[in-house]
Amino acid sequence: MNDKKAKALAECNPAVIKKIRRFHVGDLAVYPAHGVGRIESIESKVVGGETHDFYIMKVLENAMVIMIPTWNVESVGLRDVISKSEIPKIYSVMADRQENPLDNQTWNRRYREYMEKIKTGSLYEVAEVYRDLFILKMSKDLSFGERKLYDTAQVLLVKELSTAKETDEQTILTEIESLFAC
Repeated sequence: MNDKKAKALAECNPAVIKKIRRFHVGDLAVYPAHGVGRIESIESKVVGGETHDFYIMKVLENAMVIMIPTWNVESVGLRDVISKSEIPKIYSVMADRQENPLDNQTWNRRYREYMEKIKTGSLYEVAEVYRDLFILKMSKDLSFGERKLYDTAQVLLVKELSTAKETDEQTILTEIESLFAC
């Protein structure tokens, strides 16, 4: 959908245009399963004979470049970095031990469920995955896939929390590990 289509849609339904989050060059944003990135530019490209605008985002962790259609940010899950006020809520998700990890399921079923949570882009869901896998690895070895998910969840958590808190990643990692020291 190009800008003309977006405007036409907004004229039919003004609520639609208000839902679309606009990012600017230099803004930090979170792309599901890839983490925090910076909007490097906004470019127009011809796709299928139509001109579309794209955010060009570079992921901070690995310098991967992602092109995101400006009109499609909601459906792909591009969002702002969490606010500092949400950090204690994320920590409380990790500290909550009432829900047991899916220990009675096979590793591949757990893997699929955890992967779906990571793909949502919600840091709360990522925190749940990290918590469950951290607890699970205390009682048994994680499968290769679960270990990768654990590492991915940790990277996503640490990068976004350190960005939101404006501190270094080691400080965040120490804070997270202290939640599991009890």
